[in-house]
Amino acid sequence: MVSYENLYEFLRKEKYSEQLQKLPADFVKQFSDYLCEHKRNISKNGDFFSEEILSAKKEYENSMIIFSELILRRKKKILNLVFVAAETGVMKKDFDDLLPFEKDLFERLVLAVDDAGNSVNQALSNCSLENLSKEVVIQEDVEEFVDMFGEFIGPFKKGQKVSLDGRVADVLISGGKAEVVG
Repeated sequence: MVSYENLYEFLRKEKYSEQLQKLPADFVKQFSDYLCEHKRNISKNGDFFSEEILSAKKEYENSMIIFSELILRRKKKILNLVFVAAETGVMKKDFDDLLPFEKDLFERLVLAVDDAGNSVNQALSNCSLENLSKEVVIQEDVEEFVDMFGEFIGPFKKGQKVSLDGRVADVLISGGKAEVVG
């Protein structure tokens, strides 16, 4: 079971190291048991103003503060790992030192960062130079069809000049159904 001294030592190590520190796999459960035991000891004694009870209450409060700071520091390190994993696609060795709930958080954050990156890339690909509008002359009748954005366009008649999204124009040009104006 975790003691106040262990808790303080875990925080000290976490504070002065860039890497996640190894904690017992059931650390949160151990800390919960420690708190329950502490509460029982505090409430067992009838004199709430005795020196012993006041000291135990202070240790309880400090334990909560230390635990919160420890978890906050670990979350910050996990965020850094997420950015490294998202940018490089490589999971660092620190992944082994994550607690079970931290592994879940890590995996969900990596997915979220990847999704955001994909959204940005998609937005950028929609306005790259090759996707700009192209003016074309239709070489043969083209029936209505769905473009890259799911929108219906057309129908077009032979000889008609139209301005189309670059990708749509490229498909029509490569199929011999249109030629670039100019």
